[in-house]
Amino acid sequence: MAEILILYYSRGGSVAQLARQIARGVEEVPGMQARLRTVPPVAPVTETAAAPVPDEGAPYATRADLEACAGLALGSPTRFGNMAAPLKHFLDTLGAEWASGTLAGKPAAVFTSTATQHGGQESTLLSMMIPLLHHGMVLVGIPFTEPALNTTRTGGTPYGASHVAGTEGQPVPSEEEKLLARALGRRLAGIAAKLQP
Repeated sequence: MAEILILYYSRGGSVAQLARQIARGVEEVPGMQARLRTVPPVAPVTETAAAPVPDEGAPYATRADLEACAGLALGSPTRFGNMAAPLKHFLDTLGAEWASGTLAGKPAAVFTSTATQHGGQESTLLSMMIPLLHHGMVLVGIPFTEPALNTTRTGGTPYGASHVAGTEGQPVPSEEEKLLARALGRRLAGIAAKLQP
């Protein structure tokens, strides 16, 4: 079975919840399966290294995950209208993969979570696309043919799946956010299946 790598950083749990919904959508496509991976946190004090395996949740991503995937969904919480530092740090280490074309021609999608409705979801999603374009990936969004995209009052954009966690940090997506995340997973996996040799 071909695998879609769902690579994310999540601090409060919202992005991890979206990742699981995207994985459900991926696995609704025959012949496709999801591989959930995360990245280690970064900190200004670097004397103590992160554990090689997280205490809970998805394992840390490796370069082998990138090589093996048929497509990539990239997720991050929003930090001032941009992706969080741990995900950006991971992407910044992929010079060899960029040079060798590891991800070139593979489909990619993005997803995010914010505390507020106008907390920078779309700018975060768009900025996450830039390194994927540099890697030669084919970007996939959510078309307006998805009915929930026209009715959502919480998260969800044509640029990718999103969640409004609220100022209290509610990590559970709304029903519309779940529908849209699953739709993005199905769309990404469906296009990856068509691109398989």
